[in-house]
Amino acid sequence: MKRAKLKFKLRKVNIQELSERTLLINLYFTQGLILLIAVILIWWLDITMDILFTAHDGAGVTIITYGILFAALVLLSDYILARWIPKHISDDGGMNKKIFANRPLWHLITICLVVSICEELLFRGTIQNGIGVYWTSIVFTVIHVRYLQHWLMTLLVFGISYGLGWIYIQTGTLLTPIIAHFMIDFVLGYYLRGGKKE
Repeated sequence: MKRAKLKFKLRKVNIQELSERTLLINLYFTQGLILLIAVILIWWLDITMDILFTAHDGAGVTIITYGILFAALVLLSDYILARWIPKHISDDGGMNKKIFANRPLWHLITICLVVSICEELLFRGTIQNGIGVYWTSIVFTVIHVRYLQHWLMTLLVFGISYGLGWIYIQTGTLLTPIIAHFMIDFVLGYYLRGGKKE
């Protein structure tokens, strides 16, 4: 009896060869997977929604303030870096532009909400509670693999993750990093789509 030989060949994917539809399917699939892992970990670690979404006493205004200020700091840093560093250092291969450039505003908002909620539930809501801010930021950075080819972008993603973890600790609620994450993604996505009017 002959055995079938399976051959797998890995090759670098050129983003320009992928359709927008393929990228969107991949985006929603990975976010669904992230959400599934988060839900399983929340159940397994017996984490309640109260723990994740109840702020420290008196943190009501702080939740929004920390979220907005952190997002503004990240966006300002991104703006400054974009003006001073060569474009090839911050290039993600055109993936973000291809995902956001032709999206209607409602879809841009949907993408940013899905990504911010799913990723914050997993990274800040479960992983950070187990291994701390530093190691969670390492995992978050590695997951964003397209940025690993440039050391500056790797440091920036790590810094953003660490900051999101820090504001979560300060307020005690996932709402703060979700707000910040959403604002960062939305403003950058809106910029990449060219601020098109509906």
